[in-house]
Amino acid sequence: METLKNKVILLASDQLGKGEQELGEGLLETFFTILKQKEELPAAVFCVNRGVFTLTEGSLVSLQLKELEEKGVDVLACKTCVDFYGLNEKLAAGNISSMAQFIELASKYEVLTLS
Repeated sequence: METLKNKVILLASDQLGKGEQELGEGLLETFFTILKQKEELPAAVFCVNRGVFTLTEGSLVSLQLKELEEKGVDVLACKTCVDFYGLNEKLAAGNISSMAQFIELASKYEVLTLS
């Protein structure tokens, strides 16, 4: 049986799915709320593009990602994306990382993309 511990979640958006932003943000928060309660957690969550906004204080998802971090999941933010959006001082969860780090993770684990 496939397990989450063999996966890296690539978070490419600050909402889940296309459509109403409020709905998408709520769905993403629900996803991570349920995920953090699982016994087996992913190896990492790597945030790119607008996904880095989920790591800021203004995002309800940041609370869930912080809890995943406390449970040993690497929560990583693309440095290029954080710099592009000017979020360096606004991160409430996660660590700055690089695309090279993501490529290394992707070579070891299966990638599950949320967008």
